[in-house]
Amino acid sequence: MTISKRSANRADLPTVRRFEAAGFRAWPATSVHYDGTWVVRLTPAQASKRLNSVNPLDPGDLRDLPGRIEAAARRFEAFGRPLIFRLSPLAGDGLEAHLARTGFRAMGESLVMRLDLDSAAVDDAMDQIPLKDLGRFASAALSTRGGDAAGRSGLIEVIGAIRAEPGLFVLERDETPVATAVCVHDGDLAGLFEVVTNARERGQGFGRRLVLSALKWARLRGARAAWLQVEADNAEARRLYEAIGFREIYRYHYRVLELAA
Repeated sequence: MTISKRSANRADLPTVRRFEAAGFRAWPATSVHYDGTWVVRLTPAQASKRLNSVNPLDPGDLRDLPGRIEAAARRFEAFGRPLIFRLSPLAGDGLEAHLARTGFRAMGESLVMRLDLDSAAVDDAMDQIPLKDLGRFASAALSTRGGDAAGRSGLIEVIGAIRAEPGLFVLERDETPVATAVCVHDGDLAGLFEVVTNARERGQGFGRRLVLSALKWARLRGARAAWLQVEADNAEARRLYEAIGFREIYRYHYRVLELAA
């Protein structure tokens, strides 16, 4: 796949660092290991690349790349995972070039988007009280996504580990979930995760309605800006977020070294 070369300049890096740190707090991995400024995140119960990747946080941290990559590969192998690097603008061109030369394939570009919560769209949102029952939310999320029930315990584990305040939102029609979202309130930020509308119910405004209700809930608790991560090729979701007022602030992508056959 072709990865966009939109890069953050030096003035942008503090913003990237802020939202990368917010992402680690809002969607925590089970195992976190630090190698210099690399954050190695692994989560046995979830296959998500975001929860199972090496996240470099300093473009200048290029010490002993072959040795550190080999050590990371052993750590991932112990978890039965392929070695994946998640490369935000904080990774820098030097590491990117080294990974490309040594056989890591680029994949999975995503956008990080931001919205100021003084938006009129949020003002007009329906008030909704989030669920308190994590198990019920996980069941609704899997039903809406059409996911395997085996992923329920992993989702519960990740949400249960969030130290900030997670709001669990479900929109139902005829007692059947049609849209779900997690909104993590963390100081003046609100992060959106697991935003899903049932494939049979898309195009009817359920996703927009639920997202705005979640953001209104977070704003009432002191959040001043919202953010989210969305895959670059998910045109339908990007249209929704852009219509609400979200704007791209940076991108990231993955490089993966597949396990040998």
